[in-house]
Amino acid sequence: MSPITKIGVIGAGQMGSGIAFVAALRAKCSQVLLHDPNPTQLQAGLKHIKAILDKDAGKGRITTADAEEAFGRIRPVGKDGIEEMDKAGVGMVVEAAPEKLELKRSIFSELSKGLASSTILASNTSSISITKIAAATIPAGVAAASEEAKRTAGRVVGLHFFNPVPVMKLVELISALQTTPETLESARQFAIACGKEVTTSQDVPGFVSNALLMPFINEAIMCLDAGTATRDDIDKTLKLGMNHPMGPLQLADFIGLDTCLNIQKVLYEGTGDSKYRPSILLERMVDAGWVGKKGGKGFYEY
Repeated sequence: MSPITKIGVIGAGQMGSGIAFVAALRAKCSQVLLHDPNPTQLQAGLKHIKAILDKDAGKGRITTADAEEAFGRIRPVGKDGIEEMDKAGVGMVVEAAPEKLELKRSIFSELSKGLASSTILASNTSSISITKIAAATIPAGVAAASEEAKRTAGRVVGLHFFNPVPVMKLVELISALQTTPETLESARQFAIACGKEVTTSQDVPGFVSNALLMPFINEAIMCLDAGTATRDDIDKTLKLGMNHPMGPLQLADFIGLDTCLNIQKVLYEGTGDSKYRPSILLERMVDAGWVGKKGGKGFYEY
C-alpha cells in the first residue's frame, strides 16, 4: 500500500487550511492542492497557514527552512480545482465544507466524476452519514450492488480532524457501509503521517465524538437559558470541578454556534431522540448571527 504523497483539500476555512497545514508540514506531502470556490476565502486560508508556520518558526518549534518548504508544497487552485487535482495525480482528496448533507453529496458526486478511480475521497464531516455521502458517488442508473458502484463508493471514508487541526492530536476514522478495508487503512496511515492518533467509529449520527459532546454542550446552553447558573459559573464548574481545559460554553464558541446547531440537527433528525433536540437559545443566537469566536460574539465577546 503506497503512502499518500499528493493530496487535495476542498474548503479553505479553519478546518481545510488546518488539514493542508498538517499534510504539508507533518506528512510532508509533495503537493497539497487547496481549493475553495470563494477566492477571498482561499487567500484567507493561505494567509492563516503562513501565519501559523511563521509563529511556529518564531517560537523555535520548527526551523524557518521547514516553514518555507511546507508553505511551498501548498498550491491554491481556483474554479478548476478538481481538474487541477486530477492532473496532479492526487492520491486523496479531503472535503472540509460546511456540515450540510446536500452540499457534501454534491461535492462528492463531482469528485467521483472528475478524479481517477484510484483516488480516495475523504470527508471531514463530524456528524453526517458517510454511507449517504458515499452513495452520492454512484452514477445515475448504476445499481448500488454492481461492481462499478462498489468500486466507486468503496473509496469514500470519513476522516474527522478536530479544531484547531495543527494542535489537536486526534483523528476519528469512520467507515461507510461501502468503504473498502484498503481505503480505510490508507486513510489511517495518512492520519498517522500527519502526526495524529486515530480512533475508529461506526457510521452512526455524530460518530463517537459529537454523539457525546453535543448533548453535553446543549445541556450547558439549556442550563444558562433556564437561569440555573451564569455563563461564568457553568464554565468554571466544568473547568475546575471536572478538569476540562475549557468550559462547554466557551468550547461552543470555539467550534462555532452555527456548526453546533447543524450537528445537533443532524443528530436529532438522524436518531429521532429528544435528547439531541437543539436548545432554543442556541437557535436564536445563530439567528442573530452570534456564532462564536469566528463572528466576534457568542456566549463571550472576542
